Amino acid sequence: MENENNPLVVATSSGRSLVFFDLETTGLGQSCEIIQLAAVSGGHSLNLYTVPRCRMQRGSAKVTGFRVRRHRLYHHRCPVLTNSLKEVLVSFIAFLRMLDRPMVVGHNIRRFDCPVLARALDEFDLKAEFQIAVSGCLDTLPLAREILKGRGLQSFRQENLVWIVVGISYEAHNALEDVRALQRLYGALRPTLEQVLRQSFTLDTMAEPAPKQPPAAKAKGSCKAPGQWPLWKNFKQEVKVTEGPKGGTTGQSDAKLL
Repeated sequence: MENENNPLVVATSSGRSLVFFDLETTGLGQSCEIIQLAAVSGGHSLNLYTVPRCRMQRGSAKVTGFRVRRHRLYHHRCPVLTNSLKEVLVSFIAFLRMLDRPMVVGHNIRRFDCPVLARALDEFDLKAEFQIAVSGCLDTLPLAREILKGRGLQSFRQENLVWIVVGISYEAHNALEDVRALQRLYGALRPTLEQVLRQSFTLDTMAEPAPKQPPAAKAKGSCKAPGQWPLWKNFKQEVKVTEGPKGGTTGQSDAKLL
């Protein structure tokens, strides 16, 4: 799907559109709940919040800035418009449907975000609708490890990769800013179709062991690890990624394309 003024320029090598997705949650445990769900595809964005039904872990609240007081959600002490969890999930599926079965992309989503999402979808019998709306899921954590193998990186956390590869810093642990930054990171990494397919999965296969990375080609001559030197300084091709407006859609039960 395209917008004449804001085309979707990020896609897989096969031409399939991509939706970059992230969750903020009450914690990191198996029983944590969704607080924020954000998605972006080119210049189109979705950003929704919900009041969790369980208590937030202190560490998560400190990192994300979210607090719940008297059944209201606050972000850095500012009240946030919210929807029910079901409305958030239905809106996400509607957003995906408007993009013609895209691939859902996120960082470390195979181990964390997708299991949390799948549990919420199961609760409202929406898992089948989600799976029909997408062509699959792609985790950029193992993808980046494969592409940047041998570069000497000490951390593959998303904010570190965005700085090292793209050369920018951003407000991490805000789902909307995370997905915008991830879209730029993906555009800079430029994975091949084979690499994308190797790291792809579905909600039904995400519990299976991740595929092993192919052996790295032997380099000729000596090779000095670059450490944390910004790789973006060595990128010769300009990456064009269309970004949307700052707002996204907040506090609405129907997904809107901006």
